[in-house]
Amino acid sequence: MSRAEAEKVARLLGEAELGFLGALPGEDVRRFREQVSAVLNDGAPEMLDRIAAATKLVPAGVAAAISQKALGPRLAAAVAGRLEPSRAADIIAKLPVSFTAEACGHLDPRKIAGIVDRLDEGLVVRIAVALAERHDHLTMGRFVGHMRDQVLGRILEQVGDTDVLRAGFYVDLPERLPRILELMGDDRLGSVVRAAAAEGLWEEALGVAAMVGGEQRLRIAQLTARLAADELGTLVRAAHEQGLWEALLPLVALLGEGDRLAVAGLPALRDAEVLTGVVGAVVGTGLWGEFLPLVGVLPAEARKVVADAAAGLGDAELEGLLREVDKQDLWELVLPLVELMDDAGKQRIFDLPAFQDQAAP
Repeated sequence: MSRAEAEKVARLLGEAELGFLGALPGEDVRRFREQVSAVLNDGAPEMLDRIAAATKLVPAGVAAAISQKALGPRLAAAVAGRLEPSRAADIIAKLPVSFTAEACGHLDPRKIAGIVDRLDEGLVVRIAVALAERHDHLTMGRFVGHMRDQVLGRILEQVGDTDVLRAGFYVDLPERLPRILELMGDDRLGSVVRAAAAEGLWEEALGVAAMVGGEQRLRIAQLTARLAADELGTLVRAAHEQGLWEALLPLVALLGEGDRLAVAGLPALRDAEVLTGVVGAVVGTGLWGEFLPLVGVLPAEARKVVADAAAGLGDAELEGLLREVDKQDLWELVLPLVELMDDAGKQRIFDLPAFQDQAAP
């Protein structure tokens, strides 16, 4: 979410070097983006109001010609934001789809719902397809939450899997994502998940999963776990290389025993470097409750690697592990891991206050 929001801010400001925003909490960046957008749109010069007033005096077709020939996409979008939604929709209906698609990225987000709701459904679909062809998924994400189910269904039929995934990653109204996923049958959603594997778009896929909950998140988790082993292996590698464990482990925790066993059997989860990396990530995120059930079904040699990595943690980190285990009552899962440690590792665990508190009568 943070990366998506940082890119939205960069688009607003026309800057390419705002990647540092990706390290901030996504919700904070989103609020900052909304404030920036409001300042940019509310601070428009009086000239825009004069142009908007002038467009009301001429037929929509003439206003569209002026927009296309004299204003250009950016200024036309700014003017559209000053018009009544019905008037803006009338003018848009007279414009070439390619021009409208380019202008969409500059429209005041607060005006989107009113305008989209007044456009012909077929036109909305054509604009969405044009945006996909332009690879402008960020703008697609701004608009998708404002579309009616029937329009969404038609768009889903005409755009590719990677377009669907990338637009979902940039969606401005994540509360609409569950409904969009409902409109996608398991065959289409599974196809989108496979596209994530084929195109290396796991950050985007996990970002979408993080924005939904309940049944839809479980669907994503199950369809992902049922990928071919080589496809699923790309997810583990991506999580390791891109630091995505915090997004992935909660999905794994949702899986039933059969799907979890399929994940645990992946060759990538026998790699000592990967396993040591995930232990470090879990230490930083506190996701022991999500990680330990997976550890319990890993092959013996992989469990030993995890045990050794845990035994090598600092005292404070080990203490944090045991406190979290006690808080979530995960002793049944962690004690078999302790048994795999060497004698020095076991003794370190036994000497920790958190363990002694648990062992005390």
